[in-house]
Amino acid sequence: MKLSIERGTLLKAVAHAQSVVERRNTIPILANVLIEAEGNTVSFRATDLDVEVVDKANGQVERAGSTTVGAVTLHEIVRKLPDGALVSLSDDGASGRLVVEAGRSNFQLATLPREDFPVMATSEYTTNFSVAAPVLRRLFDKSKFAISTEETRYYLNGVYMHVSDDGGDMTLRCVATDGHRLARIDAPLPMGAEGMPGVIVPRKTVGEMRKLLDDDEASIAVSVSETKVRFATPAITLTSKVIDGTFPDYSRVIPKGNTKRMEVDAKEFANAVDRVATVSSERSRAVKMQIDEDRLILSVNAPDAGNAEEELAVAYGDEKLEIGFNAKYLLEIASQVDRENAVFLFNSSGDPTLMQEGNDTSAVYVVMPMRV
Repeated sequence: MKLSIERGTLLKAVAHAQSVVERRNTIPILANVLIEAEGNTVSFRATDLDVEVVDKANGQVERAGSTTVGAVTLHEIVRKLPDGALVSLSDDGASGRLVVEAGRSNFQLATLPREDFPVMATSEYTTNFSVAAPVLRRLFDKSKFAISTEETRYYLNGVYMHVSDDGGDMTLRCVATDGHRLARIDAPLPMGAEGMPGVIVPRKTVGEMRKLLDDDEASIAVSVSETKVRFATPAITLTSKVIDGTFPDYSRVIPKGNTKRMEVDAKEFANAVDRVATVSSERSRAVKMQIDEDRLILSVNAPDAGNAEEELAVAYGDEKLEIGFNAKYLLEIASQVDRENAVFLFNSSGDPTLMQEGNDTSAVYVVMPMRV
């Protein structure tokens, strides 16, 4: 195998590959990226056996072939090469070395046989549809903060992507929850997605997929089966196993009877919560909200550190209410609001609170209160 490729193009492709690779693994080949060169295309494939990414890039291929080399080492080398450099990769198979050359730099890296590299078995995808990158980005970006990190409740360690016919309209919906907060995001149902099985997309896959979605013009081809999900652009294909478990009935958690409505400037609210939470003890980070007519007082009382209070003007016309929340949860939810105003819907100080962006119900958040 012998090829040359522009440093920026190579860096982008290898960066995707090395981020999938597990830093600590007992199978040496899984630390490697499989490089395959043919025609004028070079593909870089990496896997941890649960997630696989294939990134195709244009290069000048003198001699077709393939090899595997340490993904992290190759990424570090390419990252440190000068911008605009032309990088040459050559491997004769017999020496067990990949030669990386750029200008006066020369590296010889140990390789492993490509036959040992595991390729994820292809699945029969039952549903295939296309969705614009900004739509998919919104679905996952706004829900991923609520993914649980508790390994015992493994079925919450991802985003539940499914088709919903809530309220009569069919939507593509993403839901994530960790039992303390919940995010439910809707988008118009793409053509061809009607019969899609509901799947739980793992946290790592959500993070890796985010890298596919930076180009707003891209159309993402989504393929779903009971056991796998695939997201693809012409250049990059990300395939992942889905979490084998049943996502709980989240609709039971979303309160229906919350009538006390408070509207507040989302940015002002987030900044004020951030300021008063500075004195709260790291363990509980409880912020108390006292809501009266058109007035909100945020306060924190941390006996060991001190206390803080800040007043905000809000739109509120119901009876007086005192309720407490974990500051981190409030900040994470407030930071999801793209519109100017956040709307909070309360019932009582012990019931879950609903939050949405203005009158838009396509993004709904639920947060459980704390005793303060």
